[in-house]
Amino acid sequence: MPDPTCPICGKPAAPALRPFCSRRCADIDLGRWFGERYAIPAEPVPERDEEP
Repeated sequence: MPDPTCPICGKPAAPALRPFCSRRCADIDLGRWFGERYAIPAEPVPERDEEP
């Protein structure tokens, strides 16, 4: 099994920060989530007109 690489820069992953190689790459990834550059696909929730 090959050693994992950082998904941001491609360097070997640091065991303490896996899957990232550095705190900087981990912060870049977190910033992308906060900036909504990543998204998890989902189906829209239908609106309900009446209350139960």
